[in-house]
Amino acid sequence: MKVAEGRPGRFLFFRLEAGSDLLASIRELTLSEGVKAGLLACIGGLERARMGFYVGSGQYEAIEVEGPLELLSCLGNISEGPDGELIIHAHICVSTRDGRAFGGHLLEGCVVRPTAELAVVELVGARLRRALDKATGLKLLVP
Repeated sequence: MKVAEGRPGRFLFFRLEAGSDLLASIRELTLSEGVKAGLLACIGGLERARMGFYVGSGQYEAIEVEGPLELLSCLGNISEGPDGELIIHAHICVSTRDGRAFGGHLLEGCVVRPTAELAVVELVGARLRRALDKATGLKLLVP
C-alpha cells in the first residue's frame, strides 16, 4: 500500500554533541527546522545504547548496552502522529569493541560520545501520517 509520494526537499546535516540523547536530539533538530516528513540516517559513537525489541500489543522490551560503542547505523523516518505530533521511527545497530553487534528500535537513553553525524532528507509535496492500529497497538503509516 502506497502511503505517500513526494520529492526530496532540503538535505540537512547536523553534528550531535557528546552527552546528548540521540532520539531527543533528532526530535529537537527536526522540530527546529520545521521538518514534518522525511528520512534520517546517523552514524557515530555512543556511551550507552538503549533499544527496543517489539514484543506485541504496542510494547517494546528494552535492550541496554554499555559502551564505548560504534553507532554503525541509525535509519528511520519522520512523520506526523494522530494528534499532529512529530514521530521519529528509527532502528539502530551498534557494535562493541570486540565486534559484537546489537540492534533494535531507537529508544531514549542512547547517549552520544564522542559525537554523531545526522543526515535528514526532507520530504516535500506529501505528508507522512500515522494512525493507531488496534491489532498491533502501533502507530502505523496510513495513506
